[in-house]
Amino acid sequence: MRTRHLQPGLCLAILALPSDVLAAAWTLPAGQGQAIVTGTMSTSDKVFDGSSLIEPAPRYDKLELQGLVEYGVTDRLTAMVAPSLQHIDIADPSARRSGLGYTEFGGRYQLLKGDSWVISAQTTLRVPGTFDKTNPAAVGYTDPQVDVRGLLGYSFSAGTMPAFVDLQLAQRFRLGGVDDAPSEIHADVTLGLRVAPQWLLLAQSFSVISEGSGGPAFPTYNYHKLQHSAVYDVSETLSLQLGGFSTYAGRNALQENGIITGAWFRF
Repeated sequence: MRTRHLQPGLCLAILALPSDVLAAAWTLPAGQGQAIVTGTMSTSDKVFDGSSLIEPAPRYDKLELQGLVEYGVTDRLTAMVAPSLQHIDIADPSARRSGLGYTEFGGRYQLLKGDSWVISAQTTLRVPGTFDKTNPAAVGYTDPQVDVRGLLGYSFSAGTMPAFVDLQLAQRFRLGGVDDAPSEIHADVTLGLRVAPQWLLLAQSFSVISEGSGGPAFPTYNYHKLQHSAVYDVSETLSLQLGGFSTYAGRNALQENGIITGAWFRF
């Protein structure tokens, strides 16, 4: 079978698309858990080139269903697993893939805690759902990874409204070969504001910076994404989320736009 290859620019563009299930710095009380299921639909027909200018690119569509299950092993240690399913369809070269995305296994440990703040450390092993590097629609999803991050959470009041900010800095090690994509630095920021007893507004920023380049198809890259959403508390155990996201800046990365829906369960 003839192997199909992507051009270097498109390889890097696609690498900018893998998304993450975001966990906050706070750990769960012992014996309590939560499950978050999110669905995202995104598309792109433009890229940020090597000079960070936008130019046309082959169409790239992705549907993804992600889960996050967390459980408080102790008050300071929360175990977590985060599986995902995805469908990817690209126009040139024409390719599709449906199946497992990354599944994460790991935990978060509370290092320090004050009355309104917490500092935690989190490590996860990211296991790919495919190792088929001949399929262009699988680019960015074939290498095992280890994600190590520090998290800072701070709660406060904005007038009469409860609010919080969550800051995360991570290094994501790719365990592929020398010709694969490079490791990355991730910086995630979440601002939450409870504007009414049942309504929570979230403003989030996600940034990724490659640590150098990988093989010939993977020059250095970076991208920065904004996401805004609203969460409605249906009951004490169920919340629903709706929002949208867009990649507003980058280099050798797709200009991606999409929507996100979610359901949060507490148990």
